[in-house]
Order: sequence, then C-alpha cells, then structure tokens
Amino acid sequence: MPRKSSTEPRIYHLHVENSRKRQALFHLTEPIYAAAVKRHRALAKKLKVTIGWDGDILDEALKTADFMINSSPPRERLRERAPHLQWIQTTGAGIDGLLPLDWLPADVALTNNSGAHGAKAEDYCTMALLMLQTRAPAMFANQRDGKWVPIFTMPIAGKTAVVIGFGDLGSAAGRAARKLGLKVIAVTRSGKAAKPANSACKVTRIESVLPKADFVVVTTPLTAGTRNLLNRARLDLLKPTAGLINIGRSPVVDYDALSDKLEKNELAGAVLDVHNPEPLPADSPMWTTRNVIVTPHISCDDPRYMDFLCDTWFANFARKLAGKPLTNQVDRALGY
Repeated sequence: MPRKSSTEPRIYHLHVENSRKRQALFHLTEPIYAAAVKRHRALAKKLKVTIGWDGDILDEALKTADFMINSSPPRERLRERAPHLQWIQTTGAGIDGLLPLDWLPADVALTNNSGAHGAKAEDYCTMALLMLQTRAPAMFANQRDGKWVPIFTMPIAGKTAVVIGFGDLGSAAGRAARKLGLKVIAVTRSGKAAKPANSACKVTRIESVLPKADFVVVTTPLTAGTRNLLNRARLDLLKPTAGLINIGRSPVVDYDALSDKLEKNELAGAVLDVHNPEPLPADSPMWTTRNVIVTPHISCDDPRYMDFLCDTWFANFARKLAGKPLTNQVDRALGY
C-alpha cells in the first residue's frame, strides 16, 4: 500500500487474522466489522482493513500493516515481515500463550481485551459460589450414583471469599461475593486492592489468608510467578468445608492434588472452568472426580464479545491518533 504524501490524509492498514480452530465467538468477521464501522464512522475512514483466515493472506498483509488484531501473531522475523507494524491487539485477555515476549519488536505495542469479561464473570461467580455453598457438586455426584443423601447447609452470608488476582475478573468475583453478603480478601502482587475488596494481602503472604477462606476464587493470569501457586501444600491449608472456583488458568492450581482432596472429601467442592488441555479429553479423570463441576471455558464470554473488542479497539485507535497511551497495554516485564 503506497504511503500518503504529507498533504493527503493518512490511511492506516489494519489486518484482522482469524482462526477457524477457535470458537466462532472469537471470529471478527466482515459483518461484525461492518457493524462496528457504523458506530465509529469517522475513525473507520482512516483505515484500510483486510480480514484473513488461517494465514491465507497474512504474508501479503504484513507487508503494509500498521496494526493487527490477532491472538496468535507470527513470531518469526516479525519486524522483517511487517516493517510498518506498530501495534498488535489480541482478542483474549490472557496472553500466556504468547510468553515470553522476546519475539515482539521493542517498538510494537501489545494490547489485550481486558474488560470484556466482567459482567459475565460476575454472573458465573454468583452461580458458582451458591452451588458450592449448597454442596451442589456433592449432590450431583450422589445423583449420578442414584443416592438420596440430603445435605443441609447454612445461608451463604457472612462467609469469606479469598480472590486470587483482582483485575477485571477478580473485581467481578468480588462484586458477586459482596452481593451475596461475603467478606472479600483480595490476593494481589502489590498487596493492595480497591473496592469491592474488604481487605488485601500480598501474594507472598497467601498462606496467611488461605485458612480463613470458605471459598477461593482463582482469577489471576498465568505467569511464571503464578504457575502452581495453589500447590498441594497450600491446598492443604484450606478448611475441609472450603470450595474452590477457577476462572483464571488451570496451571495456577495443582489439579492432581485438588482431585485427591476432592475424592477424599478434604475439600467440599470445586467449580472449574479452565483446564489443560482444552477441550478436556473424554478420558480425563476430572470428568469423574467427585465433588467437582466442570464447565467448558464459558464463564466469562458472551456472544457480544467481538462487538466489545471492536469498540475498545476504536477507542484505543483514537487515543493513538491523539498521541495518548493505549489502554490495556501489556507490561512486557510482568507478562500481562
């Protein structure tokens, strides 16, 4: 694409790359982009857009692309192949699959889709907390076994939820917990968290709060520092009556140790929305582990997902044109 002279309005090239291996929910198709253009007409006039699938036009598009929306960007010789590239937007919030970022040119910004998940995550966490409080995982196991075993539980209000990570998802979990009358302790890298947390502690002191938890909600991204954060020793600090919810990433929790504790009734139950690998294989022992509810990574996404992405991308495009910092920019050192 020829570059405009200084007297002509600059037209930027945005390339969108889709993968058919991903759920259709995460496809930025021509109709979805066309609908976004109607909401952002002035900004859209400054763009030339190409939409590709599974690399069919990727190499040609990279030659002139200024921006790219792509959750699996090419890593080999990226600067050589994309000499004008300034910014990559991922369609997801988690970028653990792109780490380490040594392939990313120093002058290329990387932004994620944080913020798209809060409303749905709040609903899911409300459901999961109530399911754990009513011992639904145990009752479902009894149902599979054809056993009539009444389980009576107290109301949930007054219990304590420890939320690990307090970004978009963690705040959503905190809102769900507070609406149900729970006390919320946030576990963060800094040891600080805003409302709706009642209090916070540093992740380096997580052992001090785990014994207080009636519920643990894992929302943290996967990094070198959070991998296996809830290992067997830390799971052993939880009350036998405690329940665990994971909507972050599965490697944050030692699932083998968790399964052992659930089978032995050393934990009351778990609701797990993230797994490794995904899809969870049919022969995975997690399907038959007692006292666990498995959901297929649906806790945080709704059918409007790509509409949200388009709107936040256009808002960031306006910020870039104005010389302002991009929102949701990934910290290279932290990896999120």
